[in-house]
Amino acid sequence: MTTDPRSHGLWARTAPPAPDAPPLRSDATVDVAVVGAGYTGLSAALHLAKAGARVAVLEGETVGFGGSGRNVGLVNAGLWVKPDLVPAALGPERGERLLSLLGTAPRRVFDLIAEHAIACEAQDTGTLHCAVGAKGLSDLADRARQWQARGAPVRLLDAAETARATGARAYAGALLDERAGTIQPLAYARGLARAALAAGAAIHAGSPVLGVAEAGTRWRLTTPGGRVDADWVVVATNAYTRAPWPEIRAEIAHLPYFNIATAPLSDNLRGTILPGRQGAWDTKPVLTSFRLDAAGRLVLGSVGALRGTGAAVHRAWARRTLKALFPQAGDVPFEAEWYGRIGMTADALPRFHRLARNVVGFSGYNGRGIAPGTAFGGVLADLVAGRITEDALPLPVTAPVPIGFRAVRELAYEAGAQAVHLAEARFPGRAVP
Repeated sequence: MTTDPRSHGLWARTAPPAPDAPPLRSDATVDVAVVGAGYTGLSAALHLAKAGARVAVLEGETVGFGGSGRNVGLVNAGLWVKPDLVPAALGPERGERLLSLLGTAPRRVFDLIAEHAIACEAQDTGTLHCAVGAKGLSDLADRARQWQARGAPVRLLDAAETARATGARAYAGALLDERAGTIQPLAYARGLARAALAAGAAIHAGSPVLGVAEAGTRWRLTTPGGRVDADWVVVATNAYTRAPWPEIRAEIAHLPYFNIATAPLSDNLRGTILPGRQGAWDTKPVLTSFRLDAAGRLVLGSVGALRGTGAAVHRAWARRTLKALFPQAGDVPFEAEWYGRIGMTADALPRFHRLARNVVGFSGYNGRGIAPGTAFGGVLADLVAGRITEDALPLPVTAPVPIGFRAVRELAYEAGAQAVHLAEARFPGRAVP
């Protein structure tokens, strides 16, 4: 794990130690090479190894180094886009298949945690999507209606119920999704890695894939310390993709997201702030997220990078937001901060790619990596093992298409978030709902 305290912050401090995953130092032949030790890659490796496949996971950094070890820890159901838009984009059959898969994906996460005794502070008590004003409430009412039409256990809370559930009086209502919950995200990634190792997979950290070439009927993946020959390759690198698949990086724009955590709150405060231990976020375009960890730390997050001028701007935003949302917390100190990158696609939908013969992967999670990544890893395992065909996938096979004006988008995300947080400081009434 990097020694930069702003890479993984609180999660690196509180997660169980990473499992032993030494760099590749020899040549190997396997059935499946998995590139990337995040949720998708580790889930695929675990499911394949349990089915008897020989699997090697190649990770350029450490287990959970990318978004899997840096995110808020919200185990959400579905996607950012509203449910009815998914069949409209993918067609009725495939769209409803994707919604069904991702609607039950949090349950898959919590079942894996229970099955493999993963110590990751799991709370399957739901999430709260909090409405900012009448417009936000109308949006959530629409989402609630669309999910309820599909039998999902979601319900709209009014302002008083939301205040009791969050401890904040700033919101017009909230959508409670009982399918969802929270975890310690880096701990979950490390737990998946331990489970995959126990099932017989090999995991090699510090082993970036430098090149891929056909070697007879197999693929040969070259790392600094050795080579792996494999019948199949699962590409599971998403927002942290590097060579040799630059086309994946080209189709996503990086959205920076940061978290800042307080010291543990007193028992009295824990009884008033998120007493049901749900994770929460709001409907603002530059959103605010908040949740508690197992020790009672309040973790506040928003769009932005903790670097350059952004570091001071976003720290000041966190202090103002804490005071505005939870004045009862007083001047509780902050003790950790970190940030990472989210992979955004042009339409906020994920992608499935067949990059070459027997080279497959999902990417573009748009800030919903935990449950979809876990579920998609299982889908990839089924595909590679021959248990399903591409026709049964929840997404169509598409070629990577570069996102338009990617550099401009990325600059706008980072600079725009600073501008919004600075404007909130200048006009305090706009700082929170």
